[in-house]
Amino acid sequence: MKLEIARALFLVAGLAVTTAAVAAWEEPRPVVFSKAEQAAQCALPREVKPQHAQVAPDHDLLLFLFGMRQGLRPFG
Repeated sequence: MKLEIARALFLVAGLAVTTAAVAAWEEPRPVVFSKAEQAAQCALPREVKPQHAQVAPDHDLLLFLFGMRQGLRPFG
């Protein structure tokens, strides 16, 4: 195989991989929520007041998150 043909094939293969990567790249765009979109969701009626309950942190969840964070650190 000639060197020019091999270079052309590698160039085409590289462009194909780049095109596939760009097509697969999905990054969410910033979205502004409006009141019309929120009205479509199931919201509480205005006359219903939320009850004030004491909310305590879930210590098991905090411990789990701490353990997951520790697992992300590199060894050494």
